[in-house]
Amino acid sequence: MLLADFQQDYSPLNDSLGLSALVAILPLLVLFVLLGVVRMRAWLASLIAVVVAMLVAIVAYSMPVGDTFNSGLLGAAFGFFPIMWIVINAIWIYNLTVDTGHFDVLRRSFASISEDQRVQAIIVAFCFGALLEALAGFGTPVAISAVMLIALGFRPMKAAAIALVANTAPVAFGALAVPITTLAGVTGLPVEDLGAMVGRQTPILAVFVPLALVVIVDGRRGLRQTWAPALVCGVVFGIFQYLSSNFWSVPLADIVAALTSALAVLLFTRVWHAKEPYTEADTAGAGVDGVDGSGGAAPTTPRRPVDGGGSVRTSTETQVADPPAEVWKAYAPYLVIIAVFVLATRVPAITGKPPTKPGESGTGLEVATWILQWPGLHVVNEAGDPVATTFKLNLLSAAGTLLLISGLLTMLLLRIGVGRALRAYGRTLDQLKFAILTVMLVLALGFILNLSGQTITLGLFVAGAGGLFAFFSPLLGWLGVAVTGSDTSSNSLFGLLQITAAKEAGLSQVLMAAANSSGGVLGKMISPQNLAIAASAVGVQGKEGDLFRRVLGWSIGFVLFMCVLVYLQSTPVLGWMVVD
Repeated sequence: MLLADFQQDYSPLNDSLGLSALVAILPLLVLFVLLGVVRMRAWLASLIAVVVAMLVAIVAYSMPVGDTFNSGLLGAAFGFFPIMWIVINAIWIYNLTVDTGHFDVLRRSFASISEDQRVQAIIVAFCFGALLEALAGFGTPVAISAVMLIALGFRPMKAAAIALVANTAPVAFGALAVPITTLAGVTGLPVEDLGAMVGRQTPILAVFVPLALVVIVDGRRGLRQTWAPALVCGVVFGIFQYLSSNFWSVPLADIVAALTSALAVLLFTRVWHAKEPYTEADTAGAGVDGVDGSGGAAPTTPRRPVDGGGSVRTSTETQVADPPAEVWKAYAPYLVIIAVFVLATRVPAITGKPPTKPGESGTGLEVATWILQWPGLHVVNEAGDPVATTFKLNLLSAAGTLLLISGLLTMLLLRIGVGRALRAYGRTLDQLKFAILTVMLVLALGFILNLSGQTITLGLFVAGAGGLFAFFSPLLGWLGVAVTGSDTSSNSLFGLLQITAAKEAGLSQVLMAAANSSGGVLGKMISPQNLAIAASAVGVQGKEGDLFRRVLGWSIGFVLFMCVLVYLQSTPVLGWMVVD
């Protein structure tokens, strides 16, 4: 170990893990209190939490000031690239379709499946959102699903809440199962076993998520009147996610489940109709939940669809019949995204092989990938082993770059000029400026917590529960995602800790590692970075605290359900479900 290295100490205060955990949790408590109680803007709450985390790292954990700042800078860089790089280009594609009017065409196509907005929420937020999660992951499905719901007439805060809660069951297999493959790399367990085990947990969750969505849309009446299509969607999604993850393909689990569940709902609504179809008032141009800045009801705005020649029609929604060519163009950007991601991730000659350490070069798309040692940052763990402090700059293979390529192809298909596209990109950056700042600050917070040892302190404290660790195991993943906003990051952070605790408690290592990912998906809706993305997408920046309170109950309720499920899987009651 070099003299300049910082060595982590997980019990820095009087060699007491409990006392150290009480101090280590302070930055998270500050963050969530400022968001949920004080209702502070997410970027400001995150900035204050970063300052608290730095003070704890420097004072309690004896982390050098330089290492502390560099940890935050590394996290901020990761927050922009690749995370916000994905969101920026995804929203840009959306804005291109808005400019041409084809987003309205897409909305009407979705609306034609059912006039009931409770069913529309299931199709858009859960099925279509799952497909986006499967391809891009991170904040893309939340951002695009939320704005699609607004276009369908949902109020902004409700649209954001629906999109956040829907983005749960698909997350573990998102971005072609990157969280699972990361977990395998950290733990050394087979990808197939971990994917199969997660595929025996999240499909059960999937059954209930569409039911939760109709409750968010229309309360108990929504559940009473539209439980049937919600249950069909959840059951079909769960069945095919299980089948794909256990028998067919782990990376394609979400794609298979999303498409089959959407088809199931489409077929079911051909023979089923709600007794009282639910439709919210059009809130286009409205403020939060349809209230204008003066506190009164916001005026409605007529929708402005394009006709076959691109001109604007003022007829009502029920009178609009879009030409087939325009409908095809409306779906084209998303078909392009699917094609680009499939080619880039499933064709070996294009995908290539990435470098594995600084100084190496890759092939294929990975030829423009570099692994950089972050300057001035050298950390070793308590055992003296180096902790990764590298930054991966994959310019061509990054999901955000693939979305950028998809956007360029969309320009050609929709005949959008360069100037118009650049103006849309500028508007996108302006729209997301606070979300970008928030996400960079949240990742700075996460990296400071991780590299100083604070997160491991919390994890070890929870892992000390012995046989009850099976119950608390999903909470570690939940905490990790709540802090980092990423199931991948949470698995990287706590995966090894999970299997270590499993060994000590005599529990299945595969079960505990999978529980980290399955529990983690339920922390995503309360992660400040995802709250910021959702709020920015629907135009309610500064209301992240209100949004946090709307989804917190669902997050806690679902994660407790997952805790019970995992605990029962660790006992003879449901032990038969565990992968051998």
